[in-house]
Amino acid sequence: MALKKNDEIELKITDIGVNGEGIGKHDGQAVFVQGALPGDTIRAGITKVKKSYMYARVIKIISPSPDRIEPACSLSKKCGGCALQDMSYSAELRMKENKVRSDLIRIGGFPAEEVDRILKPIVGMEGDAVERYRNKAQFPVGTDREGHVVTGFFANHSHRIVPVKDCTMCMEENVVITGAIRDFMAMHRISAYDEETGKGLIRHILIRKGFSTGDLMVCLVINGDSLPHEADLISALSAIEGMRSISININIKRNNVIMGDRTENIFGQPFITDFIGDVKYRISPRSFFQVNPAQTIRLYSKALEYASLSGNETVWDLYCGIGTISLFLAGHAAKVYGVEVIPEAIEDAKQNAFINGFDNTEFFVGKAEDMDYTGFKKPDVIVVDPPRKGCDTLCLNAILSAEPDRIVYISCDPATLSRDLKILTAGGYRLLEATPFDQFPRSVHCECACLLTR
Repeated sequence: MALKKNDEIELKITDIGVNGEGIGKHDGQAVFVQGALPGDTIRAGITKVKKSYMYARVIKIISPSPDRIEPACSLSKKCGGCALQDMSYSAELRMKENKVRSDLIRIGGFPAEEVDRILKPIVGMEGDAVERYRNKAQFPVGTDREGHVVTGFFANHSHRIVPVKDCTMCMEENVVITGAIRDFMAMHRISAYDEETGKGLIRHILIRKGFSTGDLMVCLVINGDSLPHEADLISALSAIEGMRSISININIKRNNVIMGDRTENIFGQPFITDFIGDVKYRISPRSFFQVNPAQTIRLYSKALEYASLSGNETVWDLYCGIGTISLFLAGHAAKVYGVEVIPEAIEDAKQNAFINGFDNTEFFVGKAEDMDYTGFKKPDVIVVDPPRKGCDTLCLNAILSAEPDRIVYISCDPATLSRDLKILTAGGYRLLEATPFDQFPRSVHCECACLLTR
């Protein structure tokens, strides 16, 4: 008899999905269960039935997985920020490495024996230190049923805010900062944004910290042109040790994009600074900067190793952001060019080159796929670090047309990485090595650095 909503079944979990949900099989159909781990035997309650698969919830864990641990966070079942709080870190690393391997075979089309040869062991956090690693957090702002201002993270598969005062993945300063903003809003009766109505002022709170410098930045994303009583907020936040930058970002569009195009600095500098190795970086509110400093130095060191620079090479860094990888390589190359679509990031990249004394770099505002390499010296190395959606087909074609000797591809999504590697290898390149990095402990996401040669 076919199952329906609210039916209960006993289920053995054998796999894990892209969002961290456990996967079991019932009468040949996949059943996705949030909060279940491979190795669990559970009592599951069906929540949704589709034609070829189902969703369910955990009613009872009959027999726990050997990889199951007690979550460090009491909100892990409600908050959508972390999917793997119940899993031991060794199992998490194993799962992520297997994900990269599976995607290279299934999506990239690489033979299993070739993947076994080129795929290196995943680089996890030193000492399995998986807490307080994030230098950036974005808190949505809303109100609870009693009308009180709340800040936190969205629940799984929803835009319902789970109030979170202290996320153990983030820096401790967030507790004081978000508390001060909630108090400020309550004191002056400043409203939180409501996605359903499009009304209300405060949408998000962005907080960054320079782990090497201790610099703090706060940016309030608002649904309006100005912030009432901003002097009182500045007074409260500027008293926090390390506060260097406070700004507002204007976003009046009714969409799910967090930040708008215009940012106004209202206290201190419009940026903070941090280091990756010996390179100093200026970071603005909209800048892309890796969220895990401890792992970033390892990831970029691997990129430098893959680039194999002798000091005579011309390097192009696509999706360069504020020049993080560009400048990390600049001390080892003859010339480095960076391309990025966000103008503010390019201004930061130019400033970062200046403050570090690099005169062998140039940065351009534009789309990576629109770059025309004619008129420049042929690139020896192209480094590409795209967003999660991967590279545009036009970008991949431009890379192939440029014919660099080596391509260093850094990705935060093994699936889109594998798709793009398939195109690059079909275009005349060979995948020599791939190294996964755990940049995002307790989430399902995995970074990977790859080396291709022509």
